[in-house]
Amino acid sequence: MNQYIFALLFFLPAGLANAAPPLVNKIPYINKWKTPLDFGMQVRGHRMFGKNKTWRGLISGMLIGGLCGWLLYPQLNTAIYTGNSLSYFLIGATLGFGALLGDAIESFFKRQLNIASGNSWLVFDQLDYVISAILFSFPFVQFNLLDYVTVVVVYFGLHFIVSYIGFLLGFKDKPI
Repeated sequence: MNQYIFALLFFLPAGLANAAPPLVNKIPYINKWKTPLDFGMQVRGHRMFGKNKTWRGLISGMLIGGLCGWLLYPQLNTAIYTGNSLSYFLIGATLGFGALLGDAIESFFKRQLNIASGNSWLVFDQLDYVISAILFSFPFVQFNLLDYVTVVVVYFGLHFIVSYIGFLLGFKDKPI
């Protein structure tokens, strides 16, 4: 399988999980659940993660990542994906969790550096979720360095494209 297609497909649960929170926020009734991950806690006078990092976003991202893994991984014809439906779901959900945790950690540092919520922090905004999800994938799969570098390159570029499309569709306030 082409290295770039493999990277795109393997990491798709994390990518979709990362994109899920603003989409799920548009769903009536569900969007009323706004409990922040940090429960309003502050560190050095700043919100820990900010009001936009919610339990709704984390749980929906994990579910979407899990569903994506459950649907996608059995279709990939490779020895890496041996298992059952539950294991495919768990790998996808774990990638989703890793992606969203990485995004929350990056948000913590943005708050501490007085970078306003929604403002871009180039490179970090594009890599936080990728690196964290890769780290969370280690208990399930181990690839060679080239595979991981390909995932980083593919999803670094995709982040700009998807963010701009999200802006055009009204899901984001800023294009990047």
